[in-house]
Amino acid sequence: MKGSTYRRCSCRDPKTGKELGTSCPKRNSRNHCTYSIRQELPPREDGSRRSFARGGYDSRKAAQADLDHVRALLGLAESDDPEGTELIAAMLAEVGRERTPLPDVEETRRRLNAGQDLIGSLTVAEWLDRWLAGKRIRKSGISRYETDIRVHLKPRIGHRRLDRLRVSHLSEMFTDIRDANAAILEQNAQRRAAIDELATVLWKGVGNRARRKAMKAAIDEMPPFRRITGPATRQHVKATLRAALNDAIGQQIITFNPAAHVEIDPVRKPKALVWTDERIAKWEQTGEKPSPVMVWTPKQTGAFLDFVAQDRLYAMWHLIAFRGLRRGEACGQPWSETNLDTHSLTVSAQLVQDGWEIEASDPKTDSGYRVVALDDDTVNVLKHHRERQDEARAEWGSAWVETGHVFTQEDGSWLHPGKVTDLFERLVAASGLPPIRLHDLRHGAATLMLAAGIDIKIVSDTLGHSDTRITRDIYQSVLPQVGKNAAEATAKLVPLQRKAEAEKAARKAAKKAKAKKPRKGDSSKPKDRAKAQAKAKKKAKRRKPEK
Repeated sequence: MKGSTYRRCSCRDPKTGKELGTSCPKRNSRNHCTYSIRQELPPREDGSRRSFARGGYDSRKAAQADLDHVRALLGLAESDDPEGTELIAAMLAEVGRERTPLPDVEETRRRLNAGQDLIGSLTVAEWLDRWLAGKRIRKSGISRYETDIRVHLKPRIGHRRLDRLRVSHLSEMFTDIRDANAAILEQNAQRRAAIDELATVLWKGVGNRARRKAMKAAIDEMPPFRRITGPATRQHVKATLRAALNDAIGQQIITFNPAAHVEIDPVRKPKALVWTDERIAKWEQTGEKPSPVMVWTPKQTGAFLDFVAQDRLYAMWHLIAFRGLRRGEACGQPWSETNLDTHSLTVSAQLVQDGWEIEASDPKTDSGYRVVALDDDTVNVLKHHRERQDEARAEWGSAWVETGHVFTQEDGSWLHPGKVTDLFERLVAASGLPPIRLHDLRHGAATLMLAAGIDIKIVSDTLGHSDTRITRDIYQSVLPQVGKNAAEATAKLVPLQRKAEAEKAARKAAKKAKAKKPRKGDSSKPKDRAKAQAKAKKKAKRRKPEK
């Protein structure tokens, strides 16, 4: 196919405005004109001609180098590969039209052989939209992905080409998020300080009212209170991008996933702590919880269950406290999967919250499908709950909403997980016990089972964990008495001379104290000794035989 380089003058006639071309008097000057190239491309499917043209080269050598580059790209497709020829021709036509740099020959060869897009013009934002539209997961998961993409990924890296996304770009993105966090904290502090200052200004008086009005106007101009992007959210943003890029690799759009290699701050999951007397005392003084995850002792759990014994949802609190069901699992548990005759229930569904809307869904993970054994007391509690539910069904009559769930609202309709959490918090506050979250009842159930000596595998299966390490790392908070017993048992295994001598001295001191202990009726006081002697003489006289 034809191709050439040529000189071109862009000077125009000042009167007509037309290009002078070869009639330019300066055309023969060495540095006056620029060079251009033109290369014929394979015709379109309809037979129409097309070409690659580019100008503005300072020298013929530079123009010839690009012309050779274009010809090398055209030579990548074999003569018997019309599809490859068409792909390369379309690529060169677009590169010429968009005035973008010529793609690398070897990179284009690799893309052509791998079946990938040759010019890689797809942006990160375009791919994320395409990826999200193809996801087939529950609504709450889609919403979480959409939030990550809309709030964090698109504004910061959406404009970048997908095939040119690098680890350094992602590092810059997470640095920007941390900087934004610092700015949000500062703005929140300024707004809080202004509100606190406003509260100190009196209402009465013309001057005070004018000052309050000015301060309110200034507060309205400030950014509203906002939440920062915490470590857990940053990890989720990274996970969302990593999943999207993995799918792009699977579709042979890219070959490298930078999200798998970017390093960000790790999430430090809070450890569950038990409400000991010392921690309760500090909480009463400061109002601060020692940890976001707190667990009641068995005594405290029993006190709460006794306090809510007459609550309509007592059976649910009891079930979560002893068997460790998740909130959504308890709300979505059907009677059809609850077999009180065999002392078991099967977790097969849950109610999940998306915003404030709720929907039925499968368990959180595959291991969430599980059979949970029930003790006699829990079975009796559920039987009593079913009787009360039958009475409520009869009272409501035709207005009763038949959902088949174990735990429902007064009319039989679905329980809202968010309202259940609110109710639990109110009950805990009314009980006077130290605060815990509803999910912490699940932590408490795991702790009770582990303290009772239940095998870690059974505890993990009961909670629906995919791995026993999750149970150990998150839920195994040790009760004080269990830890004390473990410490004593460990200490007894090591023989120490110091301990032997201490025990020998203790036995000797006990023996000595026993020897010094006065006998019954004896005393070191003279008065008591005289009484004892008189009593002994009287006894001896009575025993003396008469003559």
